[in-house]
Amino acid sequence: MDSLSSPASLISPAVSTPSPPPIDSIRRAPINLNHWYVVAQSSELTDQPLGVVLWHQPIVLYRDRNQVIHALEDRCPHRQVRLSHGQVQGNQLECVYHGWQFNGAGACVEVPYLSAKQKLPSCRLRTYPVKEQDGFIWLFPGDADQADTLAPMGLPEWDHINYIASYTTIDTPSHFSFLIENLMDMYHGRLHDNLQAWANPVLRDIETSPTRVDAHYDAESYYKIDKIYSVGQLFIPAMRKLRPTHLDVSYVYPHWQSVLGNDFKIYCLFCPVSETQTKAYLVHFVSLGAFHRLHKLPMGFRRFVKNSLFNAARGLLAGLVVQDVLMMEDEQRAFEAMPHRKGPEFNQTIVKVQQLIDYQAQQS
Repeated sequence: MDSLSSPASLISPAVSTPSPPPIDSIRRAPINLNHWYVVAQSSELTDQPLGVVLWHQPIVLYRDRNQVIHALEDRCPHRQVRLSHGQVQGNQLECVYHGWQFNGAGACVEVPYLSAKQKLPSCRLRTYPVKEQDGFIWLFPGDADQADTLAPMGLPEWDHINYIASYTTIDTPSHFSFLIENLMDMYHGRLHDNLQAWANPVLRDIETSPTRVDAHYDAESYYKIDKIYSVGQLFIPAMRKLRPTHLDVSYVYPHWQSVLGNDFKIYCLFCPVSETQTKAYLVHFVSLGAFHRLHKLPMGFRRFVKNSLFNAARGLLAGLVVQDVLMMEDEQRAFEAMPHRKGPEFNQTIVKVQQLIDYQAQQS
């Protein structure tokens, strides 16, 4: 795996670890705009425009009559009001204030009270590359010319017939570095009590590159989905018992993914709003691959099971999020009070994560 070309490059644990960047620069680090971020779940964008914010940029999303998604800066150039307050008219987005309409290319194509002698204004709104993929809406906020050279991380399990999906939203008043460090930190399981899926992690090794940090653990899991009744472990704590398994967590900049044994995959899709606000989507997949006779059942029935169990674990995820957000709020508050204060850090994965954040911040 490639190593970073910068000084203090990410290295394996076997080599002496360089010092992490200053903590105040990490907690104020900008995102690298030249990546795909998730700004909404597909079902959130209906027949009405949807306003989102990605790293200080107000953006409006809308579907045209052909269900194609467009992303424009959320601003009518006439009076600077938000276009997300308006409505969709065919393939155009209409401002609620005076009825000006804009097409997907950001051009003004209609001013209802314009006289025959007046020309349409030449103002043009910024547009953003946007894709609907794997149940979510992905947006590229940087140099549009680079969008086609990079692919969204994606969630191949979203439509896979053997995976049951659940998701919840994270909205935390803190810098995105606190959230990714929380997700990459496998040593805070005591915070979650019966909500935690794993225990007793032992770091085996860390791999790094300019775009990711992968930490591999030997651990134990409270869940093993191999029989019909075993699915009840997800909901009944008394059914759970610890079993050895592998645990892999990855910061695939700017998102996160985790694999627990053969049954569970979890993603966190980031939408950093500002230096003090982060939105994200936590997506959980349960694999039914251990049921070897499943493939013999009619596809319609399997699709019915997948759809019926969609979001079955949402309550579990939401409980985890509440506990973690409380910690991140405290961390952000403490940082703002004393920006240069930093406690000792013994988790080498966190050091690698901070180095990657610093490296990517310098690339945008």
